[in-house]
Amino acid sequence: MANQKENLIHGGKKTEQMQKLVEKLNDYAYHYYTLDNPLVSDKEYDALYEELEALEEETGMQLQNSPTRRVGGEPLEKFEPHRHIRPLLSLDKSKSVEDLRDWETRMKRILANDTESATEPLEYVVEYKFDGLTLSLTYEKGELVQGASRGNGEVGEGILEQVKTIKSIPLSIPHQGTLEVQGEGLMALSVLEEYNKNAKTPLKNARNGAAGALRNLDPKVTATRNLDAFFYHINYYEDRGFKSHMEMIQFLKDQRLPVDPHIYLCKNMEAVIEKIEALEKTIKDLDYLTDGIVIKVNNLKTREKLGYTQKFPRWAMAYKFEAQEMTTLLRDVIWQVGRTGKLTPTAILEPVEIGGVTVGRATLNNYGDIQRKDVKVGCQVWLRRSNDVIPEIMGVVKESCGEAEEIEKPVNCPACGTEVVEKGAHIFCPNSLSCKPQLVSRISHFSSRDAMDIEGLSEKITEQLHDEVGLRGIADLYRLEYEDLIQLERFGDKKTKNILAAIEDSKDCALSQFVYALGIPNVGRKTAKDLARHYKTLENLRKAEVEELISLGDIGEIVARSVVDFFQEERIKESIDALLAAGVNPKPETPPGNGNLSGVENTEGDKSLAEEHPFYGKTMVITGSFQHFSSRKEIQTYLEEAGAKVTGSVSKKTDILIVGEDPGSKLQKAERLQAEGAEIEILTESEFIEKKGT
Repeated sequence: MANQKENLIHGGKKTEQMQKLVEKLNDYAYHYYTLDNPLVSDKEYDALYEELEALEEETGMQLQNSPTRRVGGEPLEKFEPHRHIRPLLSLDKSKSVEDLRDWETRMKRILANDTESATEPLEYVVEYKFDGLTLSLTYEKGELVQGASRGNGEVGEGILEQVKTIKSIPLSIPHQGTLEVQGEGLMALSVLEEYNKNAKTPLKNARNGAAGALRNLDPKVTATRNLDAFFYHINYYEDRGFKSHMEMIQFLKDQRLPVDPHIYLCKNMEAVIEKIEALEKTIKDLDYLTDGIVIKVNNLKTREKLGYTQKFPRWAMAYKFEAQEMTTLLRDVIWQVGRTGKLTPTAILEPVEIGGVTVGRATLNNYGDIQRKDVKVGCQVWLRRSNDVIPEIMGVVKESCGEAEEIEKPVNCPACGTEVVEKGAHIFCPNSLSCKPQLVSRISHFSSRDAMDIEGLSEKITEQLHDEVGLRGIADLYRLEYEDLIQLERFGDKKTKNILAAIEDSKDCALSQFVYALGIPNVGRKTAKDLARHYKTLENLRKAEVEELISLGDIGEIVARSVVDFFQEERIKESIDALLAAGVNPKPETPPGNGNLSGVENTEGDKSLAEEHPFYGKTMVITGSFQHFSSRKEIQTYLEEAGAKVTGSVSKKTDILIVGEDPGSKLQKAERLQAEGAEIEILTESEFIEKKGT
């Protein structure tokens, strides 16, 4: 009896220990996946997770809300039907501002007979319309008991084990009643890109990636897609005590359900239209597929009065954006040679309009990409356009490839005829000395604005100098004379003198400019600045070793080896020596001035002005649009020169957020982190100008 009692006590302690671990791990997961605000390192989280796994194996128990339940067991034989507590309705669609105004007129006509509603202005909520798979979650007594697809709106498929793999979805919530919430299962575009790098069969788009994963019978396959979710509606709630949509959204947040931060309250339809126009400009910056905006009446009592049609709620409307994905015919594939000699395949397409832009070319990363996506000339291909860059081919429409032609791997360089070589996944032309595209691209990069900033020396003029003057290397630029240029077509006296003056002026340059201009593989502007700041002189940098470079912090082994190998190559040594002999004089970095966005000279013996700068050593984020600066890029360049680190997202590590007009979710997140105790300083444009001028 004594042993039995001891075992019960011991077992109770183990259960209590497991409960504490589960609560702690779920809290850490919420901060990591939903708030993007990690509280502990991955190593610490993994150690606690392994401790929980060991206890579960020892006790033979697994708590209902344990994070170890997220990757389920054996594949299902089929999905069981699930009837939603209340039907999940579709939304009516609009394609123009006039459609939205007509919708408002219809609502006001219905409300005109109600004396209370007729005098109240209609307030609206504006949200993104995400393009994934609609999800319905059911919680009972605080536990997640069902996850389902929309199906026909009344009956969907039970996909609970698949839903559990989405780490931002809580397995338990504070609310103890019955709750059914509606949202969208999504695959981030960055996750899609990473997935497709190694996938045997690449996914055509993020929508298919999410829907296919959630409807895969094996939850372990679902887990490999690293899905996200956002929730935006409570379909059933026993108490039904909400007065507005915004109050409902706050309740979802209180339950730790992931909610998209881009939700806006608009006082009238004109404000809605203004917000739509602003949001349509930002979709290129989103990491998720969205095909429009959803507009909803905010007041829930007003919603009840408006009611429903047979298909749609009268109180909500979807506004469709122009498509960011499209199919079109692949006419041809051409191979282009870059400054490093890499051959890149470019797709020539039947012109098609995507997101308001006519597209005739698209990216194919390398020959392996072509093979994995089974791309052939004559197929209809799926295109995706994001971030205003050249669109990417995501895959083919299989049914269209009946008589399509295989794309052959090049054997010789299309520019100079030299036999190509393969390095990993890429194909290169080894003829760096006389392959024209390589030479022209190298010189164009050297003279570009972010490098030596030789104004007027465009790629077209560089090509002209190659063909007609015999320009064969970067150092040749500094040997050009008036007689060489004045004889060229479209070169008058003024243009000739301006280009020669710009070349001469470029001799006095910052070390970071020169390092970036050299075109070291894997070294961008930021790394060039870091190298220049650390090594001070070109001579020191040329002697750098791999281990020393890695110790700098932001430089990995690949970049470190690229730098060392570059400076050890004989051809590079000769080229740099020729530039120095021609009078090019890279100078150590100088900190930016305090009064404007230009630099100032630092006098010998002074304490570093950079370290006295108000932004030196700060981690900073920029959001919104600005009146006194041409772009966010201008501010970023200034801050980096001041010694700040500029990042793309707000976190607990952020020191300062600079806010312009229409700041979006970054401001909301910073304010939330402030409320939680984070010391984030938020500066308006005028406050930023004032602070940098001190």
